[in-house]
Amino acid sequence: MITRRFLLQSVAVATAYSAQGFRTVRAANVPGVTDTEIKIGQTMPYSGPASAYGVIGRAEAAYFRMINENGGINGRKINLITIDDSYSPPKTVEQTRRLVEQEGVAFIFGSLGDPTNLAVRQYLNDNKIPQLFVAALAESVADPEHYPWTIPLHNAASSEQRVYAKYILATKPNARIGVLYQNDPVSKIGLRAFREGLGPKAESMIVKEVSFEVTDPTVDSEVISLQASGADTFMIGAAPKGAAQAIRKAYDLGWAPDRFVINAASSIEGVMKPAGLEKSKGVITAAYGKDPTDPRWKDDPGVKEWAAFVAKYLSATDFKDGFAFYGYHVAIVMAHVLKQCGDDLSRDNVLRQALSLKDFTTPLLLPGITINTSPTNYVPLRQFQLARFNGENWELFGDVLTG
Repeated sequence: MITRRFLLQSVAVATAYSAQGFRTVRAANVPGVTDTEIKIGQTMPYSGPASAYGVIGRAEAAYFRMINENGGINGRKINLITIDDSYSPPKTVEQTRRLVEQEGVAFIFGSLGDPTNLAVRQYLNDNKIPQLFVAALAESVADPEHYPWTIPLHNAASSEQRVYAKYILATKPNARIGVLYQNDPVSKIGLRAFREGLGPKAESMIVKEVSFEVTDPTVDSEVISLQASGADTFMIGAAPKGAAQAIRKAYDLGWAPDRFVINAASSIEGVMKPAGLEKSKGVITAAYGKDPTDPRWKDDPGVKEWAAFVAKYLSATDFKDGFAFYGYHVAIVMAHVLKQCGDDLSRDNVLRQALSLKDFTTPLLLPGITINTSPTNYVPLRQFQLARFNGENWELFGDVLTG
């Protein structure tokens, strides 16, 4: 993890280089890099149907602000330019081209969304611009053969869905499952993986599947339809807004199935609280990160570090927001990669270092879960542990699982 000691060491190293006259700026001709700055860019849905994720970008910007206040990385300050794309692929294309062609960023970092990241992937790869640690769930995002400059950070949606399928088969083999999913390629991939995980029993266990558009005002009619199917298990494959609505509507209908939400919709502040904390009790998700509100982590050094960071750079409500915590986590990974680059900030070397992570961890990750990459492994996270919401926080149960 990035600690104050690391920050001070970075400053010391940079000072030593300058004092001894060793600073040969190998990145002098690299876009976005000067003797004093590394300029990076990202798009985020600060408005639109996925705006609940906007806190990720704010947390990342705050983290780099903290880094800069402590001297930067290897003597350079990080200039993160984060722009709203409203979760609209055409706007993502427009804003990404602006970041590259007008702002002159060195690379793209942490942009959110499958349709949005996929919309600019070809452009970035054609121009050999790193598209690093993007928040996207589609397995196809990790495609080193065709798109070697694009690396996600999430577990793939298919891995997560297989974990749910394994759990249901083991604990409720005669379940009657109703599935709510967004009408987009990633959700369809997740649904296919869920079916594959259930194996031959999928046809008898899944009694109804209902899709919705992410722009729909509510999912009420879809939830009513799933209740009418007689399902006793409810799989919710939705972004935060739809997931919160589905949890709340099922409760208000008096329908009490076993409920599952995807990790990307497991934020207490962004999903459980809008749905109603009491109404969300019992919901299950697949976690790879700590819940900072869980009493078990109250003395954890990483969570204490997070608390101190929030107190200085974010708001009190962000402490329990899983999306904010995620942004903090991704920024730490990016900072580590830049530290490993040393003074060679060429795009080739940034990509090389991003593909050289071995058993790396951050304050967010659960014990036993690490980040690993290589030129043939573009899926840094592959492990989960199931967790159940108790009305206040997520309670872990079972073993660490690989999807």
